[in-house]
Amino acid sequence: MTNAQAVESNRWIALYVLCTGVLMIVLDATVVNVALPSIKDDLSFTQNNLAWVVNAYLIAFGGSLLLAGRLGDLLGYRRIFMIGLTVFTAASLLCALSQTQEMLIAARFVQGAGGALASAVTLGMIVTMFPEPREQAKAIGVYGFVASAGGSLGLLVGGILTDAISWHWIFFVNVPIGIVTGLLALRLVEGSPGIGIGEGADAPGAVLITSGLMLAVYTILGVGEHGWTSARTLILAAIAVALVAAFVLRQARIEKPLMPLRLFHSRNVTGANIVMALLVVGMFGLFFLGALYMQLVLHYSPLEVGLAFLPATLVMGSLSLGFTDKLNMRFGPRNVLIAGLGFLLVAMLLFLRTPVDGNYIIDLLPTMIFFGVGAGVAFPALMMLAMSGATPADAGLASGLVNTSGQVGGAVGLALLATISTERTQTLLSEGKSMAEALNGGYHVAYLIGAGLAVAAIVAAVTIMRAEKPAAMAETHGEAAPHEHGQAAEPAYSSDAA
Repeated sequence: MTNAQAVESNRWIALYVLCTGVLMIVLDATVVNVALPSIKDDLSFTQNNLAWVVNAYLIAFGGSLLLAGRLGDLLGYRRIFMIGLTVFTAASLLCALSQTQEMLIAARFVQGAGGALASAVTLGMIVTMFPEPREQAKAIGVYGFVASAGGSLGLLVGGILTDAISWHWIFFVNVPIGIVTGLLALRLVEGSPGIGIGEGADAPGAVLITSGLMLAVYTILGVGEHGWTSARTLILAAIAVALVAAFVLRQARIEKPLMPLRLFHSRNVTGANIVMALLVVGMFGLFFLGALYMQLVLHYSPLEVGLAFLPATLVMGSLSLGFTDKLNMRFGPRNVLIAGLGFLLVAMLLFLRTPVDGNYIIDLLPTMIFFGVGAGVAFPALMMLAMSGATPADAGLASGLVNTSGQVGGAVGLALLATISTERTQTLLSEGKSMAEALNGGYHVAYLIGAGLAVAAIVAAVTIMRAEKPAAMAETHGEAAPHEHGQAAEPAYSSDAA
């Protein structure tokens, strides 16, 4: 093998290593859901306290993403990735060893913070590792598959581990994976110093945005218990909005901001984050409420739910890993995104017709196919658009921003859909409907709202984003495109590893 071939091979291996780390983190967001009944019984959780096994993770994860991405720009992507991976792996071990409620909830919070540090910088690392447009499209396809399919894989893995061994192993399994991923990342991914902490060491800004986002996620997660119009929800939401607004105003006025607002000058970046926030609401509705429909209405076991989503995962993988990069290069990511959103809209509309005695082949499998096609082409295109306006100095921030849009949008969406679904179910029960009919009726309302927001996402993609291909795709016409502002991306992979 020549030196050039070795460098090329190492670069792609480095990509798979990074995506393995992200997959482990994405899996953890859903793998726990399957194990919650076992955790509840083993550690004597009440139903209200049990929610904190999930909420502690989501608050730390969603609240830390934006800061984590910017820290990658300032201190170096590999350094932040390794810190995050180490924290996540160590916290996973603590979760697995937990014998009390307090220990598990605290470890889940730390685990969420570590997951945010590692995942927030990964997309920024990928775009610097693969500056050539065709390769970048393919690499983002791999990342897109991991980001979009990890949730459904989590249901399957969680069901298998919980049924076969115990809930402790959904956390134990992270430890060897985290250690191996870290060792390979040190060997294959080249470290860079970043632009320097002095270019954005805005400590007050960091406190404002992190506390604002954490409070926002905490408020949203409490909506199911306290309601949207309760004094608690309105006061906490107002404080969260004020903190984020104060952060944005500060960034516009200081010389070296934590989040340079120039990133939003790109219509594609702005549009991609709006689409992401809207899209994940419908996706969460289909994914989480669809899983509840299978369990509570069709009486599937956790493992059967995971297997039910498997066709969607397989379709997602075949498209993300094999075809979406070619579609993005041929038609442009904006057009591919719009087509993918169309398929996702069809999947949500198909779920509207699911009956209480649904048959998997007739009522669910077609939905899974459309869901897999839509996610398989939409997410890689969306990631390309979200990173299209980022300079090498801002890639971590852009990566953290699109992840934040997805996490906060998903939290808002799930709280909204769950609340509306529950209210509709209660209404139907009061009208004399059976529990299965009432639950299904509530889910249908949520699917309809998700479909409406998918339509809004399509409108946003059409009206906000630019129709032409990004400048970085000029290579398809036989010329190498210079990076924006004339900056060359630094290599993020090691050419020295054998």
